[in-house]
Amino acid sequence: MFNPLEGEILYIDKPLHWSSFDAVKRVRGALLRRLGLKKMKVGHAGTLDPLATGVMIVCTGRATKRIDELQAHVKEYVATIALGATTPSFDLETEIDETFPTDHITCELVEETLKKFTGRIEQVPPAFSACKIDGKRAYKIARKGKEVNLKAKILVIDEIELLEYSQQSITIRVVCSKGTYIRALARDIGEALNSGGHLTALRRTRVGDISVNDCLSVDQAVELINRVEIIMPDNIDNSNE
Repeated sequence: MFNPLEGEILYIDKPLHWSSFDAVKRVRGALLRRLGLKKMKVGHAGTLDPLATGVMIVCTGRATKRIDELQAHVKEYVATIALGATTPSFDLETEIDETFPTDHITCELVEETLKKFTGRIEQVPPAFSACKIDGKRAYKIARKGKEVNLKAKILVIDEIELLEYSQQSITIRVVCSKGTYIRALARDIGEALNSGGHLTALRRTRVGDISVNDCLSVDQAVELINRVEIIMPDNIDNSNE
């Protein structure tokens, strides 16, 4: 039995190039059509950039009250970082703006450098982020070519594991706290290696106890909504949830 108005939680594998809002909009649309409603609360617990994939938690109805709780869970990512080049956004959203040598980078140097990023660290969020400056989103300011000054935040990185290595690219597994920007981590690792770095692929593989293997595709989530037996209340307030 499925009770989206009382509150359900769906675990979705967000597709590449979709915004988090795109995924929520698709789920909300399927629920509204199935329930015959004009409005209902649907939200997600933790934004993923369009260039990232993986675990996204979608809450419906009264379960949206749990979003803050769910966002606080530890997250795991697998990230690929290109070495020897930087971009303003620290990922592939923007073009390369500077290049650096990588001949000095060894596997041993990478492994020693990664150790410096475990535990409590300070991280300056990306200029191309949703952080607010005087009420305005930082990325809106950055996209106009204006300077963005963000303060460093304290966060916790529990684990960093090197999965793949070359002088031009590394793939790492990261277990971290809420608020960690993997794009900023790519920037900082590149700087620590005396060679710029930027994110070229990112997959969120776990949130709390939920792994990507527990997730539905967006299409599977819509199919579930369309076929599952849904509990309908006797009286629906069509103006809210």
